[in-house]
Amino acid sequence: MPLQIAGGIGLFLLGMILMTDGIKQVAGNSLRQALMRFTGRPLHAFASGVVVTMVIQSSSATTLTVIGFVSAGLLSFSQSVSVVIGASLGTTGTSWLVAVLGLKFSLGSYALPLVVVGALLRLLASGVWRGLGLPLAGFGLIFVGIDTLQQGMSGIADRVSIADWAGDTWWTLVLMVLVGVALTVITQSSSAAMATILTALHTESITFEQAAALVIGAAIGTTVTSVLASIGANVSARRTALAHVIFNLASGVLAVLLFPLFLKGITWAQIHLGVPPGAISLTLFHTAFIGLGALLFMPLVGPFARWIERLIPESESPLTRNLDKSVLNVPEVALEVSRRALGDTAAELFDAARRRLTWGNRGYHDSGLQQSRIAIRRIRDFLARVQHLPNDRPMAQSHIAQIHAIDHLLRLEQSLEPPRAQVEYLSDPRMAEALSQTTELLRLAATGLRGERDEQWPEAVRHYALQLASIRRQDRPRMMQATALGDWDPELALALLDTMRWLDRLGYHTWRICHHLTGGQDDGGGRDEELETAQADMASQAADALDEPVMIH
Repeated sequence: MPLQIAGGIGLFLLGMILMTDGIKQVAGNSLRQALMRFTGRPLHAFASGVVVTMVIQSSSATTLTVIGFVSAGLLSFSQSVSVVIGASLGTTGTSWLVAVLGLKFSLGSYALPLVVVGALLRLLASGVWRGLGLPLAGFGLIFVGIDTLQQGMSGIADRVSIADWAGDTWWTLVLMVLVGVALTVITQSSSAAMATILTALHTESITFEQAAALVIGAAIGTTVTSVLASIGANVSARRTALAHVIFNLASGVLAVLLFPLFLKGITWAQIHLGVPPGAISLTLFHTAFIGLGALLFMPLVGPFARWIERLIPESESPLTRNLDKSVLNVPEVALEVSRRALGDTAAELFDAARRRLTWGNRGYHDSGLQQSRIAIRRIRDFLARVQHLPNDRPMAQSHIAQIHAIDHLLRLEQSLEPPRAQVEYLSDPRMAEALSQTTELLRLAATGLRGERDEQWPEAVRHYALQLASIRRQDRPRMMQATALGDWDPELALALLDTMRWLDRLGYHTWRICHHLTGGQDDGGGRDEELETAQADMASQAADALDEPVMIH
């Protein structure tokens, strides 16, 4: 009998794993995109957590996905709290599936053909049909497992009477809650624990009150998965895991404190609403206390999130805090993480460049510049670890664009340490126009990357870069001619030209960084001669200044 019960739990767990993994393979990207799309407002985030969890039948999978998104900076912490609360409510969907279909109808023998069909699809079919094989086989195994559990549980009450050591005291209630926690920790699945509890109640191996206490424990125990996932992760992931623990623990404590009222409410629903006793009533109890917790927490999501943030303060650099190794398993998320980190770092570097132009040599030891330098190298190392399929063209293009952006960031960083004389000549009145253009270009680029400008800002950055190139081309022959006629001192003319070339180089690298980080495409085929001429000219002068070969990218 114990082996049969263990086998039933194992079959149920295997079915859940196959169905969850299969659904994630077939519709994983769509589910991730839906989770991202519908997490704007707290209620939307809550609803997305409920729906996604009910679809994939795993609150742990949803919570781990959310932890990954928060680690990546794709979701705010406040949004993640709402999703996690929704996932806790969504996990009751498994209880309803077991109570309504798995126990009410003995589907074990009827589900076996589903396992066979699913296995054949996985082995012989291709495309979408092959992907459907895993979830179909998993769905069948769930009911085979429930049927095996029922057979193992039948008659257990005659051999082991829990009622002999389980009274009606509060200590007994707490003890049963702890047993529910242990059951979930052992199986690493609240769904498997719920299936076991529902089956035990259905076979009358335990009483309704005992089953209800076990359900409370299962709800608390499911947080162990998110806690384990947060170990070694960044601050955002640890905050999300803590929010999950606090919500489920608070809901469980609330259910214990209001236990007599909940039981009276279930009795009222059985009498007046016709709710069947047994598994259906237990599932209603599960949904009720999680729903009450959500009802109390959702209006306070903002303050709750801020409280968690104070408990676990940020300790890493804001530029690289989202470069978490956990997101490397999802290349599209990892590339989005690195792109955002590059955008933040570039904006900080642009601000440092503006301060350098404003303060002159006094900005030589700019702390923002030092942070940017460290961040660029961390992002470069992170990006080198991102793996994706070679034939995935959009991801490959994003990867290449970010490598180009890092290249220009490194060049821009090096350009912020020119000879002191070049910086000193910025105060010359003849540099006023170029200095003004460069300062505005850097300001516009920084605000654009931070999302504080309209969608046309990359074009405005390009325009300023072209203007700088034009000023340099026009001033060079004029200064040379004035020097040849004796109107200018040769040393002064060369110093001003060096300063102009330096400003032009800053503008060029800033433009190309913004271009690559915003997904811009290089114009070609002679469609924009001004762009190609200016780009070639600026690439040439930048390469000359750095003693490097010309490579336009």
